[in-house]
Amino acid sequence: MLSELNTPVRLPAAALVPAPSGAWSERLQLLLESTGDGIFGIDMDGRCTFVNRAAAEMLGYRTEQVHGRNMHELIHHTHADGRHYPECDCPIFNAFRRGLPCRIDSEVLWRADGSAFSAEYSSHPIIDGGVVQGAVVTIVDITERKRAEGALRQAHEQLERRVEERTHELTQALGQLRELSAYLETVREEERTRIAREIHDELGSLLVALKMDVNWLEKRIDDRAPLVAKCAGMGALIDRAVDNLGRIITDLRPSILDHQGLWAALEWQAQEFIETTELQHTLQVLVHAGVEPPAGREGERWAIAVFRIFQEMLSNVARHARASTVHIRLYVDGPPAPVLHLEVRDDGVGASREALDDPRSYGVMGMRERAGHFGGQLTLDGVPGFGTIARLTMPLPTEAP
Repeated sequence: MLSELNTPVRLPAAALVPAPSGAWSERLQLLLESTGDGIFGIDMDGRCTFVNRAAAEMLGYRTEQVHGRNMHELIHHTHADGRHYPECDCPIFNAFRRGLPCRIDSEVLWRADGSAFSAEYSSHPIIDGGVVQGAVVTIVDITERKRAEGALRQAHEQLERRVEERTHELTQALGQLRELSAYLETVREEERTRIAREIHDELGSLLVALKMDVNWLEKRIDDRAPLVAKCAGMGALIDRAVDNLGRIITDLRPSILDHQGLWAALEWQAQEFIETTELQHTLQVLVHAGVEPPAGREGERWAIAVFRIFQEMLSNVARHARASTVHIRLYVDGPPAPVLHLEVRDDGVGASREALDDPRSYGVMGMRERAGHFGGQLTLDGVPGFGTIARLTMPLPTEAP
């Protein structure tokens, strides 16, 4: 169609006037009338030289009402928002005045009854004998297309709003779940601390008293060998009970965490793990001078989170890695915004990405949630057959509540 031309239109001068007689003109007139697009021509003054029926009907005129009229003043005089459209800015006229073919689909044209419609139009110079004689213009009513585009855009905007609202709701729900998880962890740690204290105070004192009574009996049983042996056996059982009780208390709430702080507690936990598993190992602990474990209730919660994550890291190595060597590194950089970096690397069987991201990997999920609550990040990288690396990055709390 003429609207798809990218070069100036070269038509005989006869095309610039109402259809004259002759076989060629009749064929041209038939071509113009057979297309569904509106087509009209304008001379160098912007007056209509020819118009097909489709264009006249689209504009609400009879063809004889359009011939000789200035087309900009007739159909293109005003913007869609009511602003005057100067003729000097008209892309249709610029096609022959400045040699600038155009294709526009963002404007409106005006009908005879004063109504406007969204139009796509193209304008190309008409050249005869190397001289520009005017322009040929093709117009298409795209009201329905614009309406469909508007409806699609509105639906898209509504969908974006709904997605944004749902995302906001999910983000809030996730935040609430994390707060609840952190609260439950705090409650659990407090309960562990209470139980550890009661076990230490009640059962510990009872076992000590029982041990003293057994020793008292053993000293007063003259030389009755069976009774002496029984007292010795009872004393040994009490000693084992005391050792087991101490281990249970430590698992519930390591006293070193309260008495010597997090850095010492992490190093102690690493040493305990190494001695228990008897793995080949390297242990590096480097804390920047002057950086103390965070204090206050928030600092205590932060320290507990780091300690429990570290315990889970070591537990995963012991239970799943089947490793022969483990490398443990603790590094805390300096002020003004110190960050804890903790890494546990083994040479075991390695974990696949699918296993690490499995939603049923509750240990991994728990570590990530603990870290995320305090603005930290836990990363796990495993290669089957080559081991696993667990890295924890945790910024230290800046303020105590």
